[in-house]
Amino acid sequence: MARAPSFTKAGAFAAALCALGVAFAALSDRAHAQQQARNGWQVCNETSYVLEAATGRPDGRAVVVQGWTRLRPGECRTTVNQPLARGVHYLYARSSPAHRGGRRQWTGDATLCVDPGRQFTIENPPQCAPMALEERSFRRVQINKRDSWRTSFAEATNFTVTRARQAGIQRLLVDAGYEIRQGRGGVDPRAIAAAIAQFRASARLQPNASEDQLIDALETAARRRSNLVGLTLCNRTNARIWTAIARRRGEGWESRGWWVLGPQGCVRALDESLLQEYYYVHATMQTDEGPRFLAAGGAPFCTSPARFAILGRDECEARYYDRTLFARIPSRDRPGLVLDLREADFLDLNVAPREIEIGPDATTPTRDPAAGARRPPPPAGAPDATQDRPSR
Repeated sequence: MARAPSFTKAGAFAAALCALGVAFAALSDRAHAQQQARNGWQVCNETSYVLEAATGRPDGRAVVVQGWTRLRPGECRTTVNQPLARGVHYLYARSSPAHRGGRRQWTGDATLCVDPGRQFTIENPPQCAPMALEERSFRRVQINKRDSWRTSFAEATNFTVTRARQAGIQRLLVDAGYEIRQGRGGVDPRAIAAAIAQFRASARLQPNASEDQLIDALETAARRRSNLVGLTLCNRTNARIWTAIARRRGEGWESRGWWVLGPQGCVRALDESLLQEYYYVHATMQTDEGPRFLAAGGAPFCTSPARFAILGRDECEARYYDRTLFARIPSRDRPGLVLDLREADFLDLNVAPREIEIGPDATTPTRDPAAGARRPPPPAGAPDATQDRPSR
């Protein structure tokens, strides 16, 4: 699995730890000790992200899958609070949508079903789609003790739970729009302290508000900010939709996909401000009778049957890619858009979309297909390792 990029440099980070004070360590260590004393399967977040975890446990011949357990950076929670069955358990996590840079996943090689949009407890079915569930790749965790077990999520930087908590606060400050970095990407401890004080005041946190309350408020602020930028695709039909996007990238083009959206599902395909005049979207509705394509037609870009990120849009077949049409979406000078894909936006079965040409300035097509876009309301990067060990 790929490693996540580290967030801070080691020297600057150490200085930041001093600035944040030993109170963090005392609180975190006490909480950690309390968690250690509990029985069951304990899952710890030793990353700088707020995580949403799902677990699978054996139950006779079935696997019971449950989600989502929210884990603040540096937090441990007991996800299976009962005597454990010896054998293979399963674990998956995704980062909070509050974080910039797309949603990261902590995965493995076992496919189980999840409900991505709400809390759930299910007996894992043979197939996910008929039950309006989605597949996720879980990591297998071999548990050999009946009383307690502990598994930790980790990232490239090797954090303890205490340091993960501090790094998480820094990450959330940046995600919420606060500037804490100094030259060459390092962090300024004074800027961190000032940013925390400024945020506490603006969020009207009580002077005695706990560190957990600070993290929760920061995540809310970061979510609110993330909803204002980027390109979000939403499925407003009752069928599954496969989506991909394309855009200018430097002097060339880039196409990227796939995002599979269940009914009423959304994904933020781009999580940065929209600076270009146009973006391009492909969507195919999956039905029992066959695929239905966007009525808007579109310009050709390269795609691949598997998940892809392809530079350039020329000679797709010669490069062993597929040639697929993408509809043009105007950004309308907005930093963020939500594109609602409705039943009426798709052609009937067995009707092929019309191809259009992108103009010589690479942003002016010969016709404007655009499906409706609106201002936003309210994306898989580097998966990371988990670490297993008995809790006692």
